[in-house]
Amino acid sequence: MIDKYSIPQQLGAAGHRAFHIVAKPAGSTCNLDCAYCFYLSKERLAGGPGAGEMSDETLDLFVRQYIEGVTGPEVVFTWQGGEPTLRGLDFFRRVVALQKKYARPGQRIENDLQTNGVLIDEDWAKFLRENRFLVGLSIDGPRELHDLYRVNKGGAPTFDKVMAAVEVLRAQNVRFTTLTCVHRGNAKRPLDVYRFLRKDVGSTTIQFIPVVEPKNFEVAAPQSRRQAELPILGTPQARPGHENSIVTDWSVDPEDYGYFLSRAFDEWLRKDVGKVLVTHFETLVAQHLEMPSQMCVYSEYCGKSLALEHDGGLYACDHYVYPEYRLGSLRETPLDKMVFSPDQVKFGFAKSETLPLYCRECPFKIDCWGECPRNRLIRAPDGEPGLNYLCSGLRKFFKHALPAVERLAAEIRRSK
Repeated sequence: MIDKYSIPQQLGAAGHRAFHIVAKPAGSTCNLDCAYCFYLSKERLAGGPGAGEMSDETLDLFVRQYIEGVTGPEVVFTWQGGEPTLRGLDFFRRVVALQKKYARPGQRIENDLQTNGVLIDEDWAKFLRENRFLVGLSIDGPRELHDLYRVNKGGAPTFDKVMAAVEVLRAQNVRFTTLTCVHRGNAKRPLDVYRFLRKDVGSTTIQFIPVVEPKNFEVAAPQSRRQAELPILGTPQARPGHENSIVTDWSVDPEDYGYFLSRAFDEWLRKDVGKVLVTHFETLVAQHLEMPSQMCVYSEYCGKSLALEHDGGLYACDHYVYPEYRLGSLRETPLDKMVFSPDQVKFGFAKSETLPLYCRECPFKIDCWGECPRNRLIRAPDGEPGLNYLCSGLRKFFKHALPAVERLAAEIRRSK
C-alpha cells in the first residue's frame, strides 16, 4: 500500500514538480517599523534564522537548485523581506545574471518583488522594467489609514514616499500590484480604501491581506498554544480589544473583515468586473467554475509555497518561519528534496485533515477550506479546536457574495 504522503515525491520523480519559493535576501531586516509586521521579530527568534544577508554563494545555490527543481516551463522567483530592496541593485543584477546562466532552453523565468516602495527611484524602476519584474507595492489606503501603522524606524509616516514610488513606477511603465493589509484601523472603511487604490494609485491588481496576529507570535508558532486556552467563536476573547484577547490590538476584527470584503466586493461588482483583478473575488469566481483556487489560503491543501531565509534555511511557509518548521538548508540538502519531504507533505495535507466538524459541515467549506492554518486560533461553538479566527467574517462575506458569484460563473460558462 502506498503511503499518501509519498505521492508528491513520486509525482516529482515523474517530472511534474511544481512549487514556489519566497526568498528573503535581506532576512527580516527592514527600513520600516510597521506595528503589525510579523517578520521583524525573526532576527530575535530563538533558534530562528537571525539577522543577516544572503551571500553570493547561497544566492548561486538557490537560483540553480530552484531552476533545476521546478520541472515546468515557468519558474517564478518571489523576493520579499523584511525589505528586499535594501540589498541594492547590484544584488538583483547578480540574480538576473544567474537566472540566465542556469535557465534551461525554453524555460521562462519570472521575478516578483514585494516592497514597501521607500527606496524605489528612477534607477530601480528602469531596472525593474528592463528585466520584467512584477512589483508588489504595500500600501494600506489613504494617508491617514496608511500612516496608522506603516512608519519608519523613527516613527515618521511613509505615505508620501510610497506615493512617490507609485509615480515613478507608472512613469517607467513598470507592472505593479498593490498589497493592502486589512487591520483594525482601516477595516471599517472599505470603500475609502478600494476607491483610493483604484483612482489615486491606479491599481488593477489588488490583494487584501488580513492582519491576524496572536499575542505571542514573536516567539511561538501557530497552533502552539494549549487547546484549552483557545477562546470560543463569538466570545470577546476571540476578537481584538479585550484584555485577554487571543490577538493583538491591531489585528482585524472578524466581523469588520467580513464587512470590508463585502463592501469592496459590491464596488468591484458594480464598476470593475473584467477590469480589475481583486484576488479574493477572482478566486471565488474561479472556484465556482470548478477551477483550482488562485490563493493558497482558500485551497484544500497547502505546502507548495515555502520560505527561504538569507542563510539558506528552508521553512514550511512564510508564516511558519519557526525552528520546528525548518526543513533544512540548501547547503546540505537539495531544494526539491526538502520541498517534497514527508514532513512538508504532511504539513500540506494537515490543512484539510485538521478541519473541525464545524468547518466540515459548513455550507461554504469548498470556498474556504478553513482559510490559512496560521489563523486557526479559536474553538468552534462545540469546543473543538482548530477554527479559524476569521470564521464569522468569512461566512458573512461568502453568504453576501455567492449569489453574484454564481451569476458571474454562469455568464462565463454561457460565453464559452
